[in-house]
Amino acid sequence: MALNSKTLTFEEVAKHNHKKDCWIIVHGKVYDITPFLDDHPGGDEVLVAATEKDATIDFEDVGHSDSATEMMERYLIGKVDTATLPAKVNHIQQPPTQAHGVGNQSSGFVVKMLQFLLPLLLLGLAFALQHYGKKKYASTS
Repeated sequence: MALNSKTLTFEEVAKHNHKKDCWIIVHGKVYDITPFLDDHPGGDEVLVAATEKDATIDFEDVGHSDSATEMMERYLIGKVDTATLPAKVNHIQQPPTQAHGVGNQSSGFVVKMLQFLLPLLLLGLAFALQHYGKKKYASTS
């Protein structure tokens, strides 16, 4: 679509928030991406989850190619009135409210140990089976 000078409020854009009618906001522009949902390599759920907010950060975090950015132009329907956008949400993760953070640290330690020990265990099992197989084959010969 050619650049449309239509200006939409955030509330108008936010109404289009499901698979049959999906609009997103990226870099202050509004895109009707409904026809693209089935073709999106990341799946339609990702795009539907990007509705009802400014999806610029989500879009940039993925690292879309230049061709993907160019492709978006065909879905452009206008721009958003930035004065109607909701206030920015603070995405800084708060520290845990537990008295101690040992629970999270110990579970991380267990996962790291399993990532190290599981391959060694499988390798040991493979060698044991090979050794057992050779012994059994030698005794039957």
